[in-house]
Amino acid sequence: MDSTAAAATARAAAARPTSPSRPRTKPRGLDEETCAATPNRAPSAATTSAAASPADAMDPRVWAALPDDLLIEVLARVPPFLLSRLRAVSRRWGTVLRGGDPSFLAAHAAAPSHGPCLLAFTRGTPPHCGALSLPLRARYRLPLTFLPAWDLCLVGSSGGLVCLAGSDGAAFRTIICNPLTQAWRVLPGMHHNHPRQLVLAVDRKLRCYKLIAAASDDKTLPTEVYDSREDKWSVHQMMPAANLCSSKMAFCDSRLYLETLSPLGLMMYKVDAAHWEHIPAKFPRSLLDGYLVAGARRRLFLVGRIGLYSTLQSMRIWELDHGKTIWVEISRMPPKYFRALLRLSAERFECFGQDNLICFTSWNQGKGLLYDVDKKAWSWIAGCASQLCNTQFCFYEPRFDTSVF
Repeated sequence: MDSTAAAATARAAAARPTSPSRPRTKPRGLDEETCAATPNRAPSAATTSAAASPADAMDPRVWAALPDDLLIEVLARVPPFLLSRLRAVSRRWGTVLRGGDPSFLAAHAAAPSHGPCLLAFTRGTPPHCGALSLPLRARYRLPLTFLPAWDLCLVGSSGGLVCLAGSDGAAFRTIICNPLTQAWRVLPGMHHNHPRQLVLAVDRKLRCYKLIAAASDDKTLPTEVYDSREDKWSVHQMMPAANLCSSKMAFCDSRLYLETLSPLGLMMYKVDAAHWEHIPAKFPRSLLDGYLVAGARRRLFLVGRIGLYSTLQSMRIWELDHGKTIWVEISRMPPKYFRALLRLSAERFECFGQDNLICFTSWNQGKGLLYDVDKKAWSWIAGCASQLCNTQFCFYEPRFDTSVF
């Protein structure tokens, strides 16, 4: 890659100012969209100067003489998907970006988030993986050829890590990896090593992660939790006998939630206390299919269709009132979006969420539908389709550091 072009990319990322009057930090990658939306804004003096003498501003000698601390701050703010392109600029840049510089990893971890991405995983040998950056409106390939050639499926993602599970031909295996750095490891086997529904939770403050194995067709299996700090599984309380609505789970605020029909409501597992308890939150009437979706902090959402007849169906979103243990309706999908997403009344759809963003996909729709709970805004996402039964989606936060391994 040309060093001048690479320097331009890094300089553009460093030039993004943070206004002290805005309490919320803008995610990396949104500056280009913001600037494009305000074409009548008068250019600043700095912009005019840069446009007048681009050769002087992008002189490679200036970047070569940049102090290490400033270079690290600049590179830490470059969108993570673009960092690999900058390794070839110079030996100095390559050393910083190959993960061997603790100062860069600390600066990258402290920098504003890149913003939400969607991870698409397609089973196969080898599996195919890619990410759709919503802030940059671009797609990036994430090759997984560094992983063993096992029959793997996507479990989920948290804090930049991706969890995959499947069979190696002889036993059930679980893999934790970072697709950007290609760091990976196979976790030790569980005490009862059978296929389970798993949930990955990363704690960036403690630089560790946990994997919770709960729901299973075999109701006699106990709950098991893997802690990366101890590098082992621990056996916890068995989930009380319950008739689960589905194997879909939601994890928020160190709590795991599952839907149950008998007893009616939710089963909640407190990870820190290693304890199960029942929450008698009755589901809305005429709920056809419901998904639990974890929001930011303690927010827990229920998403599902209401109505017995196709002409009366609608998609609604409820939030759990933890104090009253009831579901409170907070939004309805506009009819035009509902008809476009589900063309048939019995059509199957998938739903997942993260940080108050909820994404819908369906089998026959070539795009996904995104709902922002905070902004109460609906928007289409092109190319997010689940037409193939072996393609799975989840939200993904690209992170370059490997401190949690």
